[in-house]
Amino acid sequence: MCYLHDVALRVEEYVRQDGSIPFSAWFERLDAHAAAKVATAVTRLSLGNTSNVKWFRGLGELRVDWGPGYRVYLAKDGEMLVLLFCGGTKKRQSAEVEMALKLHQEYKARKRAIRPAGLSRARKER
Repeated sequence: MCYLHDVALRVEEYVRQDGSIPFSAWFERLDAHAAAKVATAVTRLSLGNTSNVKWFRGLGELRVDWGPGYRVYLAKDGEMLVLLFCGGTKKRQSAEVEMALKLHQEYKARKRAIRPAGLSRARKER
């Protein structure tokens, strides 16, 4: 039996402090066919389809089973927001995972830095 879920996710590209966008930089280098396949996979993700995402070490690896085995590295922030960090292929998987982990840590550190001081204190008191 198949169930349809009305779960849309907000998918955004991570923007570094210097304004660079690693996912866009990678995506813009893809040829038209590869870009279409990756865009379709990201659209499906935004519609709540996470069947092609493998989770590990706080990251998700969205697998696009086409060509050299494209990968999109992402993380969730809450229940509805997905951040796209970078992309690559199966061949360069190890280096791209390390880059995604670095970008995820950078994101979390920046988020902690902008959290209002009173909010952090209130959570500790609970």
